[in-house]
Amino acid sequence: MAGKDHVISIEGFFRREAGACETSSAVTEDAQTHSISIESTSTNLEAKINTVMEARKKVTPSPAPKIRKVIFVLRDHKDFKTHYEPKAVSLGPIHHGIDKYQLGEQYKLVLTYEFVKGSKEKINYLYKKIGKKINELRDCFEKEVTKSFDDEDLIWRLLVDGCAILQYIYYAAKNKFTELNIKPDSIAFTRQDLFLLENQLSYRLLKWLMSWSENEADLKESIDTYIDSHVTVPLPEDHSSILRCACLSSLSWYLSRKSKQHSKKKKDHGDHVHAIHLLDLLRTRLVHKHQQKRPGKSTKHVSKDMSLQSYRNVQELRAVGIHVERSKKENSCLSDISFTALGCLGFLWLPPITVDDSTRPKFLNLIAYEMCLDFQNDFEITSYISFVDSLIDEANDVKMLRKAGILYNCLGSDEHVAKLFNEIGTGLVPNSEIYSNVRVQIQKHYKNQLMTWLAQVCHDHFSSPLAFLAFFGALLALALIVIQTWYAVKPTPGPCYNFCKNFTRN
Repeated sequence: MAGKDHVISIEGFFRREAGACETSSAVTEDAQTHSISIESTSTNLEAKINTVMEARKKVTPSPAPKIRKVIFVLRDHKDFKTHYEPKAVSLGPIHHGIDKYQLGEQYKLVLTYEFVKGSKEKINYLYKKIGKKINELRDCFEKEVTKSFDDEDLIWRLLVDGCAILQYIYYAAKNKFTELNIKPDSIAFTRQDLFLLENQLSYRLLKWLMSWSENEADLKESIDTYIDSHVTVPLPEDHSSILRCACLSSLSWYLSRKSKQHSKKKKDHGDHVHAIHLLDLLRTRLVHKHQQKRPGKSTKHVSKDMSLQSYRNVQELRAVGIHVERSKKENSCLSDISFTALGCLGFLWLPPITVDDSTRPKFLNLIAYEMCLDFQNDFEITSYISFVDSLIDEANDVKMLRKAGILYNCLGSDEHVAKLFNEIGTGLVPNSEIYSNVRVQIQKHYKNQLMTWLAQVCHDHFSSPLAFLAFFGALLALALIVIQTWYAVKPTPGPCYNFCKNFTRN
């Protein structure tokens, strides 16, 4: 029995040893698993820390804004496709390959053929030239935009699109589209497509293509002509309006007492040098950025009451004696907004603008461009639209601006124009410093009770020529009655009085 007990105890010993080994092995595995878990957690944490460190680099402004998609906050707009996507022609890599632009692709090939004058050697030459610059050109776009294009595809895309743009602008400036079998609606839609943010090509590419062309001077001139056609507005045809503008301009100059040179200067289109793309060039011409930093009265110490806007629209301004007039500059830009005062009258000077079917997408894309995270700017276009929106509430406001030669309505009814500015101006965040001096001067005039009362009397009783003539006639009649009464009460001796007096004495 003792032997059996010994055998059992030995078996139990080995079982205990085996269990201990298994337990030890399990503990080791748990420790290893825990160690791996710690290492994994450490790796994940390191990756998260790196995202924080990289985030600051991403918001650091680049030397020049890159061509990118419209910022995400605008992509949920109900009419996004209508106003931000091409209608006829896709340019650049963002919208390339979409079926609805196939006809536009054919038109681009035709325009490219015209640009190279049907020369295969010229195409090969341009292809090699762009190939040497491809890394520099690729860097003009956001990485996400060109990642699906290898170098060969991107070179060809830039070659065709760049040549097509330059040739289109050349034909548009010279009115030569009748030479090509391109549908008029495609020509009109392409006019809008050239100024979409997602449809841009680097202006650096366009400059190189022009320099590699025998027609460089004409191509540069055509771009100037084409951009100016989107900026300048003709003088009013009514000669009385011209005379009125001239008189008011002289009066404004006298009141402000500013010594300015009115001699004509040659156009200086040095903005070509720093242009990022065509949309950027258009924006520069619209705001004349080199004229923005002008010395003026500081508004930092203006009271809060004066900085708040209590007027609503053009009609309210007119009621208190503030007349809205066309800017006195011959080639005015959107920044040419000023205010002058003469007694109970005030004059708000605004630059002229043409409103047509291209106005909405053009301004929406300019605003989207100003919202790009890597574009450092003062939000001039955004501020202009916000200011005009503050003046327009309804059709009558548009009518008054139209009569003043400020708005050229090629869109339709005045209601449509009012709706356009109200919708574009919704949700904008303008630069509070731009036009702040003008707003303060308007508010100061608006809150002057004496001036406001005098202006309202003139507005209510002498707003029309007939009313003024009636008042003048009544005033003249009253003066004659007073004179007649005076002579009846206290007659003045006539010319025969002295003769009769001397005759009776004798």
